[in-house]
Amino acid sequence: MLDLDTKKNEKIPLKKDEQGAVRVGGTQVTLDVVMDAYDQGATPEQIVQKFGELRLDDVYAVIMYYLRRREDIRAYLLERERQAQVLQKRLEEDPRNRDFRERLLGLKREKHG
Repeated sequence: MLDLDTKKNEKIPLKKDEQGAVRVGGTQVTLDVVMDAYDQGATPEQIVQKFGELRLDDVYAVIMYYLRRREDIRAYLLERERQAQVLQKRLEEDPRNRDFRERLLGLKREKHG
């Protein structure tokens, strides 16, 4: 007989790593990049093609989870974006990184004449 108790059978292939990033299906692919691709109109099949280590059933499950818990996922994604902006600002303000960036830009200018 078909068991329709989804709470018992349904497993969402998401796991939080040590840094707090949510990864999909035991891969290194984050929920952030899967949702970004989905928001840009990619189908689950296209997402799997783009990130080859993902499984199609995992991507469908994650999208289903997102559709059911949109507010929670959006809040998580906004917090991740805020954290990324803080980190970027901190890295840009570090003089060592600024000097390194300037050297790289100089090399790029030399290469492109």
